[in-house]
Amino acid sequence: MCERFLPGVPGEQIREIYDAASGNEIATGKFDSPESSAALAANAFGFFLNRPNILPPLPTCDGAEWPASLLYIEKEVRFPWKGGKHPWLDALVVTPSALIGVEAKRFEPFRDKPKACFSKAFWRDVWGDCMNGYQNIRDTLCENERLYTSLKADQLVKHALGLATRSRPGKKYAGLTPILFYLYAEPDFLPNSGKPVDEQAKALHRREITHFAQSVKGDEVRFVACSYRDLLATWQQNENPEIRQHAKAVIRRFSP
Repeated sequence: MCERFLPGVPGEQIREIYDAASGNEIATGKFDSPESSAALAANAFGFFLNRPNILPPLPTCDGAEWPASLLYIEKEVRFPWKGGKHPWLDALVVTPSALIGVEAKRFEPFRDKPKACFSKAFWRDVWGDCMNGYQNIRDTLCENERLYTSLKADQLVKHALGLATRSRPGKKYAGLTPILFYLYAEPDFLPNSGKPVDEQAKALHRREITHFAQSVKGDEVRFVACSYRDLLATWQQNENPEIRQHAKAVIRRFSP
């Protein structure tokens, strides 16, 4: 079996992070699955965990100042209440002007999607007047759960609400612009069956990303999207040879 972590990625540190998080990704063996989106995200961003200042600017995050000052892997962003479940982001990047939450997908858009689910707490009057687009999607999903057939839109709404909460006055990241960065793979083949991923399914996923982005345009939390291929292409052009080599290693191992 391949090593769990790529060269330059602090594996023991990341294992401790996942052991302390919800989901038990590593303990349950899910992390070692050939379909694991967590393994791809942790290896891609884990390289920068202890040196966020060398993380290249994320594509589509126009206006966010760099370099990054903090980078977290598998980070919880809590809602403005204590009980219940709170969202976990694959990565959280803090720059001088922005709070960027990374939600990463790999094979999930090409598998059956669980039913959208919101508890009654999400209708509390705590989101303000600048999150109407996300709230409209929340409402529509409750009436039409097939609004999106490949995009896990309810999860994105929850992540956005968590980011909005963390960047409000009185919170740790007050004053920073919250950005939800949706990072997705477009693999050529399914790992277990070896079947090619349908190109029409990829096109549908991209259309749903565009629809979601248009629906929340102008809201407090900016929504942007980028493919792993585009992200890694920028890393391969970086002036730092270590970053270029890391990008190549991610592509060789995960073929995103």
